[in-house]
Amino acid sequence: MAAAYRDRGRDEMTGKKRSWAVCVPLCLLVLVGMAGCGGGGGEAPVKRARVTGVTVQAASPREIDDLFEAAGTVKSDSASILASRVMGAVTSLKVREGDSVKVGELLAAIDDRDASERAKAASLAMEAAKVNRDLAKATWTRYRNLYEQKALTGQEMDQVEAALKMAEAEYARAQAMAGEARTALGFTRITAPFSGRVTKKHVDAGSMASPGMPLLTLEGEGSRFVEASAGEGLSGRITAGLSVEVAVDSLHKVVKGRVREVVPAVDAVSRTFLLKVAVDDPALKSGMFARVRIPLGKRTALLVPEASIVEKGQLAGVYVVDSSGVMTYRLIRAGRKSANGVEVLSGLAPNEEIVVSGVEKAVDGGIVEGGRK
Repeated sequence: MAAAYRDRGRDEMTGKKRSWAVCVPLCLLVLVGMAGCGGGGGEAPVKRARVTGVTVQAASPREIDDLFEAAGTVKSDSASILASRVMGAVTSLKVREGDSVKVGELLAAIDDRDASERAKAASLAMEAAKVNRDLAKATWTRYRNLYEQKALTGQEMDQVEAALKMAEAEYARAQAMAGEARTALGFTRITAPFSGRVTKKHVDAGSMASPGMPLLTLEGEGSRFVEASAGEGLSGRITAGLSVEVAVDSLHKVVKGRVREVVPAVDAVSRTFLLKVAVDDPALKSGMFARVRIPLGKRTALLVPEASIVEKGQLAGVYVVDSSGVMTYRLIRAGRKSANGVEVLSGLAPNEEIVVSGVEKAVDGGIVEGGRK
């Protein structure tokens, strides 16, 4: 037993010596590492690209016109949907979409066989009524002479006069029916009510037309206007005669306009009311999207030159320069463009310096040399 205890004690002493042998080198390595960290000279200086040829300027708030922008649609003052007034097959269509037409020009024709037969029957009935009237008038003349010679009684004369009046009434009725039949026959020929351009074709030849069914849409060559909607909060602030701007993005242009009509009723669903803006520009075409800019007063906004904005994909940003001259690309949310610059809605604080020219030379993280205003 004593020998066993001696062997166990010897093994424990050997394990402790091995542990110390491992721990001591590790501690030395940690101490050496700490000494190396503590004895260094701090962070290594960042090497920045030197940028020249750029101009830096502070973005200062400015007073601008406070504009309300309403989306609208360009419409024609003279537009008409030509519809059928009779039932029948469309036998011919003389025009296509985009064709220019003159007033009275034939545009389409509807099967007129039934209308022609009715017009012919009405004309024959009118001729028969005319013959009957002429006979009644001649009879009245002869009986009148006999009556004056006291050869007829008053009763007989009254009967002849009644027959004449009935014949005249029948002739007038036949005339009216013949006129109605001719009018119905005319409805089978669709003509242009004014000079203009065909903007839409609703049917093709061979289609069956019915009363009230649209056939063609025709727009005149007159003036245009923009119909837009404004929120009910602006009711009373927008009046007829107010000068506005109309921006047409598809044409990349802004034209002058004038509010010519304000509909006072507010829509219960959208909480908006309609306004119509007169514009005078032949380049505008019906259906174009337009934005009506309505002046409401003055307000303060942060403007930057349009040349200072750098677009990367769908994002827009500017190069901001700090007090040390280091430039950083920062995303912004751009607003309305004007002659004075582009309004910055967010992403830039007032009086921050940005690169306003030479942005193609700007480098994110670079340092500006000169060029500061």
